[in-house]
Amino acid sequence: MTSPFPGNTRRARIRIALAAFLALAVLGALVLVTNLPAGDQVPGPASPEPSLPTTSAPAAKGPAVETSSFSGSGDVADDAAIWVDPANPANSVVIAGNKADKGGGIGVFGMDGKLVQFRPDGKIGNVDLRTGFPLSGKPAVLVGGNNRTDDTLALWTLDPRTRTLAPVAAGSIKTFAPNYGFCMYRSSASGKFYAFVTPNEEGAIQQFELVDDGEGRVEAELVRELPIGSITEGCVADDELGHLYVAQEDVGVWKYNAEPDAGTERAAMDKTGAGRLVADVEGMGITYGPGGSGHLFVSSQGDSTIAVYDRSGDNAFIRKFAVGGNGNIDGVSGTDGLDVTALNAGPQFEQGLLVVHDEENKGGATSNLKYIPLASVLE
Repeated sequence: MTSPFPGNTRRARIRIALAAFLALAVLGALVLVTNLPAGDQVPGPASPEPSLPTTSAPAAKGPAVETSSFSGSGDVADDAAIWVDPANPANSVVIAGNKADKGGGIGVFGMDGKLVQFRPDGKIGNVDLRTGFPLSGKPAVLVGGNNRTDDTLALWTLDPRTRTLAPVAAGSIKTFAPNYGFCMYRSSASGKFYAFVTPNEEGAIQQFELVDDGEGRVEAELVRELPIGSITEGCVADDELGHLYVAQEDVGVWKYNAEPDAGTERAAMDKTGAGRLVADVEGMGITYGPGGSGHLFVSSQGDSTIAVYDRSGDNAFIRKFAVGGNGNIDGVSGTDGLDVTALNAGPQFEQGLLVVHDEENKGGATSNLKYIPLASVLE
């Protein structure tokens, strides 16, 4: 029977189509949740919850310095660790991994961006360092990284005088295979030193205690494993507050207790898709201030921005920014690893330094690192 009210018929058809569309949307959301990696739930939002951004993140002032390129081609640069020379800040260095399948290793760059040393020690992923490591009765600058070539821990000492690295691992220290990321932790409770290694698939984050073997070398003992459901690279530990932050690339940032006897309990710090982080979630770094103040920096690689959170409490979101160009130095895109310090790192960086990986590095043969004055991104 033909309706005497054709307008009503059209409205009915529209309501039916709309209901079908909503049903499909709900079904899609259920499929997405069901397919999250085993054991991992979507992290909740950081506090407070901001509205979703409707425009691109503001650009910070551009880099003041960029590093020279590694040899080879492509995206071979990655993570970095900053060593600040307290006696002569201009003598500070940035230590960076080279993740090339062939010719990979670790490089030391000066504050002018020039390469001071390169060691072809394998496909080095992420790097970190801690000062004051007791070795042969003296405090040493201990540098570490994950070697993806043979799935081992790589360890070196940095000579502050020559600004060069020397290997110091006591034999081959095997890790989860395949390993992917790395960070270090010095416990304020015990004074002990630790290394964390993250996996390139579903597996476990491994925590190793690092100790002097009595012969001037460093050995490692596995003390804890933290299950994780998918690829995880970036991590950073807060030495004062005892937190470990881990970036599960397609999920978000998890917060653990960094002590080895703390078990596997974790809290959700932030998640992808909530307006602050766009997968992949990558490198992280921490600045330290008095009374627990400071900031946590997180690379949101999917939209080439850096998100900044409060270091203390529930890690309230503060802002996010992109790094634009500066004269002959191009802007930053596709950031993987990063490091940051609030210490005086020499001329142009008296109030701190942020170092970020630049995947594209326009005009360069390989990816490289950009040095940004910290004050310019916190203004």
